[in-house]
Amino acid sequence: MMSDENASHDENPEIEIEAVAPEIDPTVALRAENAELKDRVLRTVAEMENLRKRTEREVADTRSYAIAGFARDMLSATDALSRALMVLPAEARETGDATTKSLIDGIEMTEREMQRLLAKHGVKPIEAEGQKFDPHKHQAMFEVPDPSRPEGTVVQVVQAGFAIGDRVLRPAMVGVAKGGPSHAEGAEAIDKSV
Repeated sequence: MMSDENASHDENPEIEIEAVAPEIDPTVALRAENAELKDRVLRTVAEMENLRKRTEREVADTRSYAIAGFARDMLSATDALSRALMVLPAEARETGDATTKSLIDGIEMTEREMQRLLAKHGVKPIEAEGQKFDPHKHQAMFEVPDPSRPEGTVVQVVQAGFAIGDRVLRPAMVGVAKGGPSHAEGAEAIDKSV
């Protein structure tokens, strides 16, 4: 005697064949897996390249700007030397005794050496006088009524500004012209006179 289960298999053999999943071509599966792995490898390589470039930029920035705090402090010392030289009367330089002249020479040499060392490490003065006022580089201390100069032009530098690379260490403290033509009008007047 046959069970119901065996009887159903014998009567309808085609149904059993359709119930089995069709075989997948192994080359299609391998190609899909290969494409996925290739995509992952390319993405990883791109990420690693971006990381390398970002790290190089950060290392370059660190090298360039690592001394910024120290340089800012050194500017204060250099300013003190400059002020010491400015307050010395001209007659002390000319008629002073040998000791006074030596002291003055020593202060001048020290100031020049400090300026040279700052420049060696990328600290440069910011050009200000005669330039259009730039709030990123200049700090306006006062306005000077001057109708002969374009409005917004730096006419006086109270304290020099300095930058390291493209970063401002200390803005230049300046006096700015007021009452003259605007920079656009001033440029047109200069063009017409040429």
